[in-house]
Parts: sequence; structure tokens; C-alpha cells
Amino acid sequence: MKQKRKFIFFILLLSTSLLLSGCLFPQEERVENQIPDEAQLIAVQNAIDQYRAETGVLPIKNKDMDTDIFIKYPIDFSKLVPKYLANIPGNSYEKGGIFQYIIWDPENNPTVKLVDLRSAETIRDLNIRLLSTKYMPYKDRIADYVYSIDFKKLGFAKELTVPSPYSNNHLPLVASTEGQAYVDYSIDLAQFIRENHLKPEPGEDIRMLLVEAYPVVPAYSLPYTVNENNEPVFMFDPIKK
Repeated sequence: MKQKRKFIFFILLLSTSLLLSGCLFPQEERVENQIPDEAQLIAVQNAIDQYRAETGVLPIKNKDMDTDIFIKYPIDFSKLVPKYLANIPGNSYEKGGIFQYIIWDPENNPTVKLVDLRSAETIRDLNIRLLSTKYMPYKDRIADYVYSIDFKKLGFAKELTVPSPYSNNHLPLVASTEGQAYVDYSIDLAQFIRENHLKPEPGEDIRMLLVEAYPVVPAYSLPYTVNENNEPVFMFDPIKK
């Protein structure tokens, strides 16, 4: 029985490690592979356009239909190299970088975007630690269905954060009442709205502002809108999602 329990725990650990696509980085994490590169984005976009023109489809990997929209359409470079693209981008996960190349808006305007996988790696670390507790230790209520996380109860010496792909900020993690961890982009969203003098409509998902302005999408996040003070607030209802 003891050996069986050890085996089950190992399977759970392995499954959690693989839950987030592309979250285990190769070893050669050079500095130049940690930033978006416009030339590489253009090259991949051209390759995508040529592939689609010739085949009528997009070179993407299959994902479940309920996969988060920001990570739902990862690019399959094996379909592009070498005919449409000389080499896989150096800052991609496949080549030692921190980015997963994805297709955004595949039906209307297929556009090459990036996912910063450092967020996925941090969430993976948290999920592995959760295997020993079997529950999410909530701390303070932030919004309906959204709470901060008590990292001390999980044995962490300090709160886990992730580096922002948009600023010098370090972003906290939050948890939904479903027990899933997410990156909190509130700081970046507030900064972007303030610096650009924007007034989004309440009910509008303001994450799309970041999608339109940057090559990196706000993956592993919950929806946000603005309140009457034009401040970012969570817009999440697990019943309606």
C-alpha cells in the first residue's frame, strides 16, 4: 500500500508539472532570449501568412476547446521550419527562451503574439506545493470569487510574484474560489490606463488594451474591467464563465 501511495503521488506530481504547456524551460536561458524581438515576430508572422495562403489552415498545435484564450493556439514550428521559416526564434521556449509563440484572433486576423512562460513556471511551483495541502489557503477577499493567497501556510518564506512583461513591476498571484491561481495584472492595467489617459467602458475586458498595445498577452489571468473611478477591478463569475 505504501508503494502504491508513493506511485499515485508521483503521477499527481508529474501531471501537475505538465499541466501548463511549455512551463519547463530548457537550460540555455540567455539574456537575449528573455525579451520580445520585433524582427523575429515579423519573420514568424510572414511565415504564418505564407503557410495559411498555401494550405488554407494555420500551423497550430491542438488544444482543448476550454483552454484559456491566451494560450489556446500555440504555433507548431515543425510545420514552418525550414520551408517557411529558416529557424525557430531564439527567444522561443523551443530554443531556450521564455516565450511561447501563439496565434491571436485566428478566425478574423491571425496575429503572432507571445506568452511569457515565467508566469506558468511560478504557478506550476505553487501547484506542486498544493499537492501536500490538498486545498488552496485563502487569505483576504479581493473581489467576488477572488482572494489573495496565504503563502506561509504553503511553506513559502515570502509571497510568490512574477515579473511583468509590460513594466518593471513584480505582479502578485491571486486565487479563485475554484482553487486556481492566476497572475494579477491590476498594477499594470492601472498604470497603462493612467499613462494613456484612457476611459474604458465598465463591463469591457480591459486586458484587451494590453493585447492591442504589446506583443505579449496577459496569460494566466482573470478578466478585468473598470469601476466608477476608472480603476481596474476583477470581472469574474465562475458560474457564468
